Parts: sequence; C-alpha cells; structure tokens
Amino acid sequence: MNSELSPFLDRYLPALEAEMQAVVASGEGLLGSLYGMLRYHMGWADEQFRPVHVPVGKRLRPVFCLLVCEACGGDWEHALPAAAAVELTHNFSLIHDDIEDGDRTRRGRPTVWALWGIPQGLNAGDTLFVLAHLALLRLADREVPPERVVEAVRILDRACLYLTEGQHLDLLFEEMPGVTVDQYLRMVEGKTGALLSAACELGALVADTPPPVREQMARFGHHLGIAFQIRDDYLGIWGDPQRTGKPIGSDLRRGKKTYPIVYAMERSVEFRALMARSPRSPEEMEQALRLLEDLGAREQTESAALEALGAALRILEQFPTDHPALRALARLTHDLAFRDR
Repeated sequence: MNSELSPFLDRYLPALEAEMQAVVASGEGLLGSLYGMLRYHMGWADEQFRPVHVPVGKRLRPVFCLLVCEACGGDWEHALPAAAAVELTHNFSLIHDDIEDGDRTRRGRPTVWALWGIPQGLNAGDTLFVLAHLALLRLADREVPPERVVEAVRILDRACLYLTEGQHLDLLFEEMPGVTVDQYLRMVEGKTGALLSAACELGALVADTPPPVREQMARFGHHLGIAFQIRDDYLGIWGDPQRTGKPIGSDLRRGKKTYPIVYAMERSVEFRALMARSPRSPEEMEQALRLLEDLGAREQTESAALEALGAALRILEQFPTDHPALRALARLTHDLAFRDR
C-alpha cells in the first residue's frame, strides 16, 4: 500500500464499513435470510449467515468520494453516507450483473443467485438498491443541508440511469456482430464511468464547493472510470495469470467485446471472422492473439488508457492546493491506471 494513501485508508475503511453495516442491518424472523444474503454478498457473513470478514473488493468508489471531500476542504466523516450509498449501489449492480452474465462465482465465492436462485438474487439486488438510497438520506444526520441532500439524490439517480444504460449496451453488444470503438466508449461511460463520476461529485457536494468545482470533479471521475475499464480490458487479455487469476486471453476466449477486441474488429475482416466462430479452437485462439498484436491493439489499448488517465490528472492539476488528500487522489488514480490485477 502506498504511504501517501495509507493514512487515509486507515481512517476511511473502518468508518465506511460501520456506516454500511448500520444500513444493511440484520433482519428479524423470516426476513433474516434476505438481509443474510446481502451481508453474505458484502463479505460480512458466510453461507449460513454467520458473521465473518471476507475481503470482497477495494471499496475504490467510496474512497474516491471521501478523498475528494477532504481534498476540497470538507469533513470526510460528513461524506460517509454518500460513500456508503455509492458502494451499496455498486454492489446492487454486481448482484444483477452476476445473474445477467451467468457468473456462478465472484472473488472465489459462490454468487448470491448461484446459492439462492435467480428470483431471490434479483430481489436481493433490488433491496440493496433501495438501501443505497436510504443510506444517502443519512446525509441529513451529518449536518448536510436539505437542499444538498436532494441534489445528492439527483446525482446518484442520474448515475444509476447511466449505469443501467451502459449495462443495456453491454448486453446488446453480445448479440451484435460488430461494435465500434465509439460505441464501446459510450457503454463504458455509463457502466463504469457514471458511478465513479457520481462518487467524486458527491464528495465535492458534501464539501460545499461551488458548482464549477463539482463539475470538474465529476469529469475527473468520468475520465478515471474510462481509464480504469480500459486497463481492465488490457489485463483481460495480456495480464499475468498469476496476478489476475485469469488465463491469458480470457476475455478473448469468452468473446467479450472489450477495447482491444473492438479496436481489432474495426480493422480486420479476418479478426471479425475469427470472433464470429464459437467455440474457437486453441489454434484459432492463438491466431486471434497474433492478430491483436499485428493490428497494434495492445499498444492502442495502453495508449487509450493513458489518454484517459492524463485527462483525469490534468483536472487535478488545476487545483492550486497542495492538500495531502489531493496528492493521495493523484497517486491512487495513477496506481489504478497501471495496476496489474
């Protein structure tokens, strides 16, 4: 862990977990299993709903919310309800994504729907969506004025709309023979960029910054989301299996329309023909990997991620302050764009 980030994470993460657990309470009677499913998904319970602590992610979106709030001169503790709302929203989308993608495991554990069925999985995701909004309303208990609480709800709802639009496009692309880079980027702006953008804008809102600053932080999160996803796409093909936990070319094998694949499909009839075959033989997989290299997809993917990273960092450079939280923001942004898993 980077030394610039450690002091912030040491403060933020325990408080964030406490805030989220206060929202996702243990249900009584027959409702105990519903809230048990949520707590299981969040890493707070096992399959029998007994308390455990299982690492289930980096909590990046809420950390960005809290860092932005502090970097803008606000009290990060006042932003905890917003940070919790963002993370619960992200996890509602993961529960539904697992159903839509047919994924039976997530981070080494069975998914909610794989354990309790699709109907209960859908209902659990819906419940977490509602709880995320109730979490956001707890801003009123943190001395945030009513008009800003209403604005926070608008920001989160808009992000949820963009997120579901992005998911629609992602599912649609699975059935389309060809997708352009521009179409792909529109999908990523919704599916990944929207919630990161909202997280950063909410942090600035709680800090009571003027609208232009909030807009800057929203754009920062937007570019960060694009850089994050394109790097994820790079790792999905060329990542080290020992670091990512996935075999080389895993996204290619699944036929996912990620940035390098879409880039190559736009430029090669031969590559499009290979991607249209299902299943692909090991020889065809090797051929597709070679074509990606020959078409420059690897270099272009790295370049696109760096371009989005640069756009995000240039926004941070416009802030005259040398606040430690701003430096931590820049460091975390850089680390995400160059992560290896």
